[in-house]
Amino acid sequence: MPGFVDLHCHILPGLDDGAVDVGDSLAMARRAAADGIETICATPHIRADHDVRIEQLPERVETLNAALAHAGIAVTVVTGGELGAERFPMLSDDELRAISLGGGGRWILLEPRPGPMDDALEETVEALHARGFRAVIAHPERHAGADAAERLAAVVRRGALVQATVEFLYEGGAAPVLAAWAGAGLVHLVGSDAHTSRAGRPAAVSRGLGALLAVPAVSPHIDWVARDGPRAVVAGEDVTPPF
Repeated sequence: MPGFVDLHCHILPGLDDGAVDVGDSLAMARRAAADGIETICATPHIRADHDVRIEQLPERVETLNAALAHAGIAVTVVTGGELGAERFPMLSDDELRAISLGGGGRWILLEPRPGPMDDALEETVEALHARGFRAVIAHPERHAGADAAERLAAVVRRGALVQATVEFLYEGGAAPVLAAWAGAGLVHLVGSDAHTSRAGRPAAVSRGLGALLAVPAVSPHIDWVARDGPRAVVAGEDVTPPF
């Protein structure tokens, strides 16, 4: 099943805690291409501890795509950003559009504040909605508290989508929790959250998608999770999960 979209990847070189140089970015893209990924959203951290200049992102993406084409790697990188919830009030609508996933102008990859999800997440989702944007909640497994499912359900009711990190769908203690959330309709999209080719999570999604095939509520819709849903997100379309 080729044509995957990776909605969460720190592939732009020398920006945050992601790829250290162009060679690292190319190696990440080769791994992604081998996994069947065709489109990668470059999602550098947009928060106080990383000096990412939003206005420079389109040029940086264009430069990386030129390097990918020169290297013969059949992956396209599109714009995006991983917005720290605490940074949201400081950004203009133009800046939010600039970091929207795929440049579609609508969907923002939103990183919850450190620690368990709380009322602030729902408030941020509502504030984004009021300004014409929608949220994709990044790696909720890192922000799980005793009421995590209820917190996710509340933001999903307000139009948010939820993106799980693929590695945690098949490895570690978070896997059963994510499977339960997915079965309850609280995991809609995936992302590698890869940072480098040299260590940690690979720029790959297929193994995590395979794990979702074991979730009865999701398995009939795996094409939507892998391709149709994320393509609609990067296009800035309205999205209604089919499960």
